[in-house]
Amino acid sequence: MMGQHSRSEALFYYFRLEDQVPETHLLRLIDKHISFAFVREKLKESYSDLGRPSIDPELLLRILLIGYLYGITSERKLVEELRMHLAWRWFTGLGFDQEIPHHSTFSKNRHGRFQESKLFEQLFEEIVAGCLKAGLVRGDNLSVDGSFVEANASKDSRIPREQLTEAAKVSQTVRQYLSELEQQNPVEEPVHEQDKVSTTDPDSTYATKGGTPARLGYYDNYLVDNHSCVIVGVQGTAALMSQETVAAKDMLTRFTQWQGREPESVAADTTYGNWEFLQWLAERSITPYMRTRESIRRKNSPFYGPERFTYQPESNSYGCPAGEQLNYVGLNVRNRAHAYIGSSKRCGACSQKAQCTSGRYKYLAIHMDEPARQRARELVNTPEFAKAQRERKKVEALFAELKNQIGLRRLRLRGLKFVREQFFMAAAAQNIKRLVRFLSQTPRPQIPAMT
Repeated sequence: MMGQHSRSEALFYYFRLEDQVPETHLLRLIDKHISFAFVREKLKESYSDLGRPSIDPELLLRILLIGYLYGITSERKLVEELRMHLAWRWFTGLGFDQEIPHHSTFSKNRHGRFQESKLFEQLFEEIVAGCLKAGLVRGDNLSVDGSFVEANASKDSRIPREQLTEAAKVSQTVRQYLSELEQQNPVEEPVHEQDKVSTTDPDSTYATKGGTPARLGYYDNYLVDNHSCVIVGVQGTAALMSQETVAAKDMLTRFTQWQGREPESVAADTTYGNWEFLQWLAERSITPYMRTRESIRRKNSPFYGPERFTYQPESNSYGCPAGEQLNYVGLNVRNRAHAYIGSSKRCGACSQKAQCTSGRYKYLAIHMDEPARQRARELVNTPEFAKAQRERKKVEALFAELKNQIGLRRLRLRGLKFVREQFFMAAAAQNIKRLVRFLSQTPRPQIPAMT
């Protein structure tokens, strides 16, 4: 006989949350292998010894982390889902008889204690330190890239920069932006200086990347360990191409401090192959697996390029393809280039002059950092370069995870400092998933908080 289930609700249920979460559940693995004890230590100076106890900051961080792990970008939605999800309640330690924090609590703490203490950056660094301690990150071969993330603002909200003061009279966002500019630490980098500024999110930049239509947004920059696909550096910047190499140097410097040594190589796309970054890498003996950025004039030139000329150190001169000598005449400070020239007599009678120059004699400009650029060009045809470029694709996979699974295709918070919070939390969530899976393969001790 066919049975029929009766939808009757019992007055009481007797069960333990502990028994409802499988041993292999992601949140159980996180709770087992990662300590969040650093949160209270980090924030203890931000609380008074008197008054009513506040909501536990570790509880708030655990709730926020759930949102990034499961792609819930709205804190209001996150609180609603938390009421119904057993595993989430277990991870946060909230029983059915305990009140869930109001969604506005997160905003209050974000603008206060969390932002002032750089808690989200600290969480990211804790996880990277855990990856290093566990042996997951090798740190020898890295890749760097940036991705455009759309701001929570419409392009129609832009006004001329000179109208900001007038707009501040009616817009609290603009008033706060101008106030922060006045108080800004002079060592802090400028966000951008575009002619038009959004009244919704003044820090956002009107830009495009990858052939997409121009939008307001930011760059999320990742430095990734090629072996483990762990993000070892993250930086939010204005959506300007020049900021990508600035962020790359900052991330490499900080990771070197954590690791205690320089990486062996860095892979990147052509955007990073400018003379300044290549020279910076050369000074640190880091092998650059990236193509050089060549000027349009040089790429389209029908004449011999600098690579066709041979440097002669004993005379500080260059030998041309025809075997003649170009002598050194000085430094062009403005162009940061050393100048070498031939002579009317030698160049005028040369059979290869049509392929070399259209002038009376050859003028060869060698950039001050040309050796670093030439080294990068020589590496392009090596098997190591091809392997590094294949490994670099892992960064693009992480950005796809960021936008499709975590949900940061469009930002929710506004202002660079809050955008950076989202980037740190997203990167921490991505790393946490890789770390706990690595640690769960064999019995390992819990990763302690950094001291």
